[in-house]
Amino acid sequence: MSSTMERTKSIPLQPPTYGNLITILSIDGGGIRGLIPGTILAFLESELQKLDGEDARLADYFDVIAGTSTGGLVTAMLTNPDENNNNRPLFAAKDIKEFYLSQGPKIFPQESSYRLLAPITRIISPVMGPKYDGKFLHELVKEKMGSRRLHQTLTNVVIPTFDIKNLQPTIFSSYEVKRKPEIDAMLSDICISTSAAPTYLPAHYFETKDQEGNVREFNLIDGGVAANNPTLVAMGEVTKEIMGGSTDFFPIEPMDYRRYLVISLGTGSKKEEGKYSAKAAARWGVLGWLTSGGGTPLVDIFMQASSDMVDYHLMSVFQALHLEDNYLRIQDDTLSGDLASVDVATEKNLDDMVKVGEALLKKPVSRVNLETGRLNAEKPETNEEALRRFARSLSQERQLRLMRSPHGHTVLPKKILNPRLTSGGPSTGLIL
Repeated sequence: MSSTMERTKSIPLQPPTYGNLITILSIDGGGIRGLIPGTILAFLESELQKLDGEDARLADYFDVIAGTSTGGLVTAMLTNPDENNNNRPLFAAKDIKEFYLSQGPKIFPQESSYRLLAPITRIISPVMGPKYDGKFLHELVKEKMGSRRLHQTLTNVVIPTFDIKNLQPTIFSSYEVKRKPEIDAMLSDICISTSAAPTYLPAHYFETKDQEGNVREFNLIDGGVAANNPTLVAMGEVTKEIMGGSTDFFPIEPMDYRRYLVISLGTGSKKEEGKYSAKAAARWGVLGWLTSGGGTPLVDIFMQASSDMVDYHLMSVFQALHLEDNYLRIQDDTLSGDLASVDVATEKNLDDMVKVGEALLKKPVSRVNLETGRLNAEKPETNEEALRRFARSLSQERQLRLMRSPHGHTVLPKKILNPRLTSGGPSTGLIL
């Protein structure tokens, strides 16, 4: 198997028209809590490497990788080509964890004076300006992303932001950039924009210029205010491609959920503990909504609501179609204290977040209860086992596309293919 990846690693993932599935990976926003999905991603990539060799990378398997805020940064890291090896990503999934551990404390400096004066600072800071100036983050992102632009990613990406001048979302999509060259922004600008969480980091302004010299202005903040869970946005971008007659997806129908294989990773939440109450909120003014209970209620609520609504919708659709095994949502709603923060980057808290991610792998696969909104364990299968199952399907799908595509130039051993893979018909569920 490893020799197969070695021979084909220079060949990008072939279009879904040669396979059975449309593969989507989505990563929520959540600031420093990006460590949690980072730990999950490292495990998934390691499972793919066991199947296909050490050169396997997540970008080799997903038609779309979507990310908002910290998830957008992870998305860019996983898909930004290495300048020394254009067909491989700059970062392996295992590098994400180290990135957050080493750079997180510099992005969100925990100065002793702030910790001592935290109550006063939290009241004054939202009035005086963002909590962090973002200078280190901006320099770091520009260094890591280099001069690469949206159209150069190794697989399709979808990264939401929000334009505060036009009061509407701006979606940086590999699909849209083919029709709208004005959104072919530098990856560094996209990452800085989608990470600009209100009250935490400054809004980001930049311009792009097309070949005719037309300038477009962008006035952007964190995409989490509109789509903190970008899974549905990614699926929407695919649907537009199908409806537009893209040959990459023929003969797939726009709403054929049987053909979707979706992994959606959350960054954790404090839902189980109960963060705010109506009695307390009834007394809040502007400052109360900006800083109460050790958090930023207005931002917390917007982002949690946008994440949950997507999960509610997708879970209800996949359940109604009896396709639960095609959709894997990995989330932990039991965080508390500093673990639930988006910016407490102390050594202890970062280590604890890694442990949360590792423990989450061992927990049973959970489904959102459509009545209570809470996560309920409904299967004996753990998240770790589910990811192994998805890894097998991803590996088989890549091999199938290579075999059917004129660009594959490889013959795969029959024993690694499920008979349904060679039938040419649509998948009726997750391939095992």
